[in-house]
Amino acid sequence: MAKVYVIFADGVEETEALTAVDILRRGGQDVVMVSVTGQWMIRGSHGIEFTVNRLFDPDEISGGPITDGDMIVLPGGGAGTKALSVHDGLAEVLAEYAAAGKWIGAICAAPSVLGIHQLLRGKRATCYPGFEDKLIGATPTGESVTVDGNIITGKGMGVSNEFALALLRALNPAEADRVAAAIQMPE
Repeated sequence: MAKVYVIFADGVEETEALTAVDILRRGGQDVVMVSVTGQWMIRGSHGIEFTVNRLFDPDEISGGPITDGDMIVLPGGGAGTKALSVHDGLAEVLAEYAAAGKWIGAICAAPSVLGIHQLLRGKRATCYPGFEDKLIGATPTGESVTVDGNIITGKGMGVSNEFALALLRALNPAEADRVAAAIQMPE
């Protein structure tokens, strides 16, 4: 079982975030929902509120619990992505994941966070249309989901299932196949 941190901020795109959490948990992964806001309650971009499992603690950045994961996932949403892009502690954690070759997933506007922090150099990536210029150093693909090395990116809410299954496939291909069949994912 892999440990996955899904990062939340107010304004997160609810479907992108919760689909990743749901599919990864269906696939037997240990998924932890982490707030960077200092608050347990997150308000999504469409007014849906939910509670996270833990708060991002800046004292735990280097070598702390949030860096012990196998994967970190950034959901999109305009305001949520903006909050993630300016969070210094998250930038440090992302750099640690990248340096270690650990899995990093981002969907919709969130791949721009990876570009802003120079984590997409030489990679292929996709994002919500209009954010391509923020994929600094990457070759934008326009694909629904793009996997390049340890980076998995998705285009937007409409491909949330496909993106979440790509995350799970990176961790456990057999479980991804099982979950895809169980949720009646079209081939």
